[in-house]
Amino acid sequence: MQLPNAAPQWRTMLKNPSTLAVFLAFTPTVCVISYWCGGETALLATAILTPILVLLTIGVTKSASRAPYPRDGLTGLHLREDIENALDEFTTAGKAQGKSTVSMRIDLDDFHTILDRYGHRFADDLVLQTSKRLQSILRHDDILARLDGGSFAIAFAPVHRAGLETMIQISGRIQSVLAQAYHIDSTSVYLTASIGFCLEHSIAAPCGTTLLKAAEDALLEANRQSPAGLRAYSPSSKTNQFARSLLLNEIEGALETGQIRAWFQPQISTDTGNVVGFEALARWVHPERGVVAPNEFLPLVEQAGFSERLSELMLFQSLSALRDWDAAGFHVETIGVNFSMAELRNPHLLEKIVWELDRFDLPASRLSIEVLENVVADSSDDMITRNINGLSNLGCKVDLDDFGTGHASISNIRRFSVNRIKIDRSFITKLDKDPEQHQMVSAILTMAERLGMKTLAEGVETKGEHTALAQLGCDHVQGFSISKPMPLDETLGWLERHHAKLRKTAEISRKLG
Repeated sequence: MQLPNAAPQWRTMLKNPSTLAVFLAFTPTVCVISYWCGGETALLATAILTPILVLLTIGVTKSASRAPYPRDGLTGLHLREDIENALDEFTTAGKAQGKSTVSMRIDLDDFHTILDRYGHRFADDLVLQTSKRLQSILRHDDILARLDGGSFAIAFAPVHRAGLETMIQISGRIQSVLAQAYHIDSTSVYLTASIGFCLEHSIAAPCGTTLLKAAEDALLEANRQSPAGLRAYSPSSKTNQFARSLLLNEIEGALETGQIRAWFQPQISTDTGNVVGFEALARWVHPERGVVAPNEFLPLVEQAGFSERLSELMLFQSLSALRDWDAAGFHVETIGVNFSMAELRNPHLLEKIVWELDRFDLPASRLSIEVLENVVADSSDDMITRNINGLSNLGCKVDLDDFGTGHASISNIRRFSVNRIKIDRSFITKLDKDPEQHQMVSAILTMAERLGMKTLAEGVETKGEHTALAQLGCDHVQGFSISKPMPLDETLGWLERHHAKLRKTAEISRKLG
């Protein structure tokens, strides 16, 4: 579909009132010349055709003399207004032909992380490559627009069968194309994309504005699902938004009644296979909605002002878990508890942790304080610095979480007595297949070894990634290839099965030896 271009110059001039007045002023002269040359017949034709020609020209010019639509400065793609106008035209044209259109919104997951890590020029190259990939799989009449950052929109030209199954297949193809490695400045990165779309018949009054808004509502649902989420719009999307507002009102009760609890994900040694620790992760098991995704309720906890209360619960339940594992005969070295920047600013944090450790009669060395890398990078807050160093001096371990997503300097890492760095999952994805990912992780591990720090890889999802990390010398691994996070009452069974597997492996090794 081609959007309207500028009208020819003569039509533009004729539309101008002053030019039109001059033209009309010479009309009598034209009539006299016509009569002189062609007689009464020519005069009559001129008198009739001249006003008709003017009226037709003004009518055509009215719709055709608009200025060209502006384009995105980086990619040359259309903008939001173009998508809405195209959807308007598609819905109108489709009705006459028995066809329907579809609106789609696409977001590159973790785009802001890429921007923070590599800078604007790198991100711009990423957007350009993404736009070319999307253009390569769309039809000529489909309209592609860039909205902002790593966000795109598509208006699909009308077709006879724009069904749910077809759009799911198209969305899957788009996600597959965008999941391929991006090669920029000798660096390879992998991204996923979340997609929301709306079929024309899914809303009561389809037009450009409502169709695009519905696709955006579906995208919000997809983003809450997980990376590479996919959602089709349905009226329930509105209901879900209302449900989130209700969740905000239920936060306090959920914290007090035990609906929000710590779940635990194991961390194992790549050398021995032994469990070296667990990370405590907040989960909300809602009585009606089931398990609520963390990225859906944790911002609500902060918004409601209950971050400190959640932190207290997570610490209490984590230390309780250590005691239960000890009582069952499973020695777990450490439990990792996440602390946000706001919590680390609490001047009484050190006292509270000392009190809790004494309460459970546990040494400080069994508690790992997980701190995001951007907290260490932004070390200007004296209270945060004092708290982290105070906990380290107390004997607590300090884990630098999501390493590679911030800009912590080596001097800051050493100043905060970091015990272990947790390599972000974006570096681990397809580590066993991508040589550049392999080299990047190898460099991180070499740096950590020289600084005397342990390493843990997050988000290990395949056996191939696990094996590659072991070969590179990464100390510990954590991820779905080992176990998903689980409630405390499931950890004892998992630990028993894991230890049994280790014993069986050891017996086989002895027999073979």
